[in-house]
Amino acid sequence: MPTASLSTPVGGLAVTEQDGRITRVEWTEDTHSDSSPALDRARAQLEAYFAGTLREFDLPLAPLSDPFRQKVREAMLAIPLGQTRTYGEIAKELDTYGQPVGAACASNPIPVIVPCHRVLSAEGLGGFSGGQGVETKIALLRHEGGYPFLV
Repeated sequence: MPTASLSTPVGGLAVTEQDGRITRVEWTEDTHSDSSPALDRARAQLEAYFAGTLREFDLPLAPLSDPFRQKVREAMLAIPLGQTRTYGEIAKELDTYGQPVGAACASNPIPVIVPCHRVLSAEGLGGFSGGQGVETKIALLRHEGGYPFLV
């Protein structure tokens, strides 16, 4: 599948698309130079996000997932830049428990664009499966001004 790379303040990212829709964002130092309208748009929006000029992504997404993960992804996409929610708050919205919400966040195939970093534990940051783990989550939240204890 076509993949394009970019360097960001939180490490190298590779964006993958299929049929004009973004399917994956991964942390990697490998470089990929594919180009397509969807990849070029995703790269431009990610660069604008890290430059502080983009507040909301507007990209066609097509991550592979089940219906529950789709609902969690929609809840994550509804969290505005600079704000956070807890696993429990999302669980309550979806009439489920925090643990499956946390598992869905951890398996998010499109981090940063689908802002799983904005979902926190009731007692603090919670985990993060991308980049350098919680350090990357902290860097993204600081970038967005979304966690008052980190600013």
